Amino acid sequence: MKKPFFFLAFQILLIFSSALLAQVPESTRSKNAINRVKPTLEEELKAKRLKYGSPIFIRIFKQSKELEVWIKKGDSFEWFRNYRICTYGFEGLGPKEKQGDGKAPEGFYTVTSKGLNPVSNFHLSFNLGYPNEYDKVHKRTGSALMVHGRCVSIGCYAMSDAGIEEIYALADGAFRSGQQSFKVHIFPFQMSDENMKKYRESGFIEFWKNLKEGYDYFEKKHIPPYIIVKNKRYVIN
Repeated sequence: MKKPFFFLAFQILLIFSSALLAQVPESTRSKNAINRVKPTLEEELKAKRLKYGSPIFIRIFKQSKELEVWIKKGDSFEWFRNYRICTYGFEGLGPKEKQGDGKAPEGFYTVTSKGLNPVSNFHLSFNLGYPNEYDKVHKRTGSALMVHGRCVSIGCYAMSDAGIEEIYALADGAFRSGQQSFKVHIFPFQMSDENMKKYRESGFIEFWKNLKEGYDYFEKKHIPPYIIVKNKRYVIN
């Protein structure tokens, strides 16, 4: 007797899903951390009518040293929590341009499950994916730029261990529930017209105007824009 098509399709989907989940790296450290923070996260998410395991989106603002986590609900994303950034290097605002310049990246980045590091030297971490396509076109150098714990850094975004455990758990849960990748948008500051005017004399102002296009899109729709690189600039679709 032949098995119904939908039954075979379901079996294939289960096998494919299991293969994807197997690609999410883990360690005793990461499992212990997730087990420690997950119950509280689930309660706090539920209070905001959000769900653990839903897709996530992250924004980082250098000037205010804040990392925002947004959680998908329906067709858009809702703000969940801000986390304090301990440090992001010693050279202040502006994009990372070369190895050893003391700068942390600014721009639009994508994190896959392979970017999770459950055995990081800085407790837990995930790789931002620097250099991205834009960075490569502009011949920027550097590698292994992370968001991590331990509260120390010379070019990564360093969080407290308690902070990175929650962020890491939300990322891990999203990947295990099927999110293929999540976006991390990094800005020098809140891209208000007032701040853009304040920094209009900066040598990075044209780059920041380009970043503002992505910032404005998300502010309006609460959906991360689809972004490509064309003619050496970000194009927001």
